[in-house]
Amino acid sequence: MATKKTILNTFETGRGYDREDWDAVEFPELSDEELARMRPAQEVLPPAFFKAMEDHRRSRGRPAVAHPKKQITLRLDEDVITKFRETGKGWQGRLNAALRKAVGI
Repeated sequence: MATKKTILNTFETGRGYDREDWDAVEFPELSDEELARMRPAQEVLPPAFFKAMEDHRRSRGRPAVAHPKKQITLRLDEDVITKFRETGKGWQGRLNAALRKAVGI
């Protein structure tokens, strides 16, 4: 579940900084002129930046496989599942290997 960030406008103790640190940081509000000069990122950043960001986004996670496994629902006897689970972590892969061997693949 996502949590909403709270923005602190006043100093509070016990948050990892002291009053001197709080006072040293200035966050002036933007003027009307500064707001008027603002442009969307796509207008000011080169297209290569967005391509790199998209390439990075796509590179996350597991790499694509040539023949991905397909999820199905299969009812097995409880004792068969128990026996495979007793073999520890990776029991689903060992069950898959046993099925492949059984069908001659």
